[in-house]
Amino acid sequence: MPEQETLERANEDKREGKSTSTQAGEFVREEIHHVREGKHGARSPQQAIAIGLSKARRAGVKLKPPKGSASLRKKAAQDRRAGAKRASGRETSAKRSRAVNGALRRESRNAASHEALSRQAKKSAAKRGEQSRRKAAAKAARTRKAA
Repeated sequence: MPEQETLERANEDKREGKSTSTQAGEFVREEIHHVREGKHGARSPQQAIAIGLSKARRAGVKLKPPKGSASLRKKAAQDRRAGAKRASGRETSAKRSRAVNGALRRESRNAASHEALSRQAKKSAAKRGEQSRRKAAAKAARTRKAA
């Protein structure tokens, strides 16, 4: 279950008309903090990001289905449905929740290190191509808050 503060931040982003990926970013940020503070671990930065995105979908953020395997898309659809059901107040099985937490606690904390996240960001950016990166950088410069 995401923290109240994270839900509020994501809702604020939604009210301000920010993109769904920005809203979901709040959940990913929370997950990275959890790993850093030792609440649990992750095998890789990608896993920490995936957990954050899953939480976002379950919290009702309308993310596009991921590009990837059928099982990955199926899991994302399941998270989206769980997000819709959550409004009706159905709870997660305590046994399942405990098992997931136990498995994550046994994982390393290195996945959220600055080095690991930097490697992940560079790898992800390299996949996008130069034109896409240039457009993103130009938009960032345009929309940057005045310091």
